[in-house]
Amino acid sequence: MTTRLGALATLGVVMALSSAASAAGAGNAQQHWITSWYAALQPRWDSTFVLPANVPATLANQTLHERIRLSAGGQRMRLVFSNRYGKEPLQIGEVRVGLAGDKQPARRLSFGGQASVSILAGASATSDALVFAVEPLAELTVSTYLPVHTAITGFHWGGQQTLSVTPGALDDALSAAPERFSGRLFLNAVMVGAPERRRSVAILGDSITDGNGSTPDANRRWPDFLAQRLAPYGIGVANAGISGARLASDGMGQSALARLEHDVLSQPGISDVIVLLGINDIGWPGSPFAPDEAPVTLERLSAVYRQLVSAAHLRGVRVTAATLPPFEGALEGTPFAGHYSPAKEGLRQRFNRWIRSAGVFDAVIDFDALLRDPAHPRRLRPAFDSGDHLHPGDAGYRAMAEAVEIRALTGQEQPAAPVQEATE
Repeated sequence: MTTRLGALATLGVVMALSSAASAAGAGNAQQHWITSWYAALQPRWDSTFVLPANVPATLANQTLHERIRLSAGGQRMRLVFSNRYGKEPLQIGEVRVGLAGDKQPARRLSFGGQASVSILAGASATSDALVFAVEPLAELTVSTYLPVHTAITGFHWGGQQTLSVTPGALDDALSAAPERFSGRLFLNAVMVGAPERRRSVAILGDSITDGNGSTPDANRRWPDFLAQRLAPYGIGVANAGISGARLASDGMGQSALARLEHDVLSQPGISDVIVLLGINDIGWPGSPFAPDEAPVTLERLSAVYRQLVSAAHLRGVRVTAATLPPFEGALEGTPFAGHYSPAKEGLRQRFNRWIRSAGVFDAVIDFDALLRDPAHPRRLRPAFDSGDHLHPGDAGYRAMAEAVEIRALTGQEQPAAPVQEATE
């Protein structure tokens, strides 16, 4: 009798613990996450390509220091680190995150309860949820310690952002000046816990979306300005721009279709994607970027776009297409001249007409009409030109963000809370 009662008591404890664990698991499962910041990764190219990688080939016993600006805020966060293009496991010894400029100590992340994590080649790792309240448009500092020899086979090139590298672990006294590079390494995304109705907008693009031509380290890419507009609604922006990206072919990264799943559709909370791609498909062939490549055709570009829309719609994601801005004189006087020609201009105009009239997309943004010079429509308006006649500058990027019709993106919701716009 006693044994039976003991067994029943033990069973009751086990059931209670199981119920508690199930409740905790259900609570975690019910937590709604949205992508608040994103950096798309690219495979590293070799020295035969016309542009240098501009990041070290290897790192060992060094710490990466990055500064990022979120879009949407939340009460909890999770960080994603990617070894997507790695050839061997990526060893991360420790990660700490804090508010930029905050005097409070940075918080340590955990992965399955551990401070360190090993990420298999081709895989990614998501940190445990960290209770850390962040406001919309908050800036974070993220420090990542790499304890062993690490080959840099995947990265985010440029991005108008400085990466600092210091020797040793996070608590080691600094014995040398930090090395500085342009780009991102391994940090792939930041997700925030948000109410169920909140969501994010992904932007799939090239160097124009990545912010080339904007002020470095100032968050003046057009997705940054769009994030400022959407922040009062609690809507995030995931910038999946890659310099040199193309719609129908691989470039300085995989083609749009090849990276659509990873960079857009698998991101939590994505309801919309805005696509601004095609100028590199048109401009690269016959230039120093792809000197032996045959010209792309309108049929090829439109067919790939239709496939992209079908894949997104299958997942319930709306697609907004943007027309290609003018680019006459692009990169003239540089080693990359040849990007523009009258024949390429003709294809750009035909492609833009197709985007406007095809009826394939949920919405269209006419960046061509917005950015072109009324006196010379094949060129960027001087006030919007960064100077290379291909990429807008800060004013052009702001104008692009202001041209986005946000009523469809917000569902005409009331703003969640007032948000102060970032100063310039």
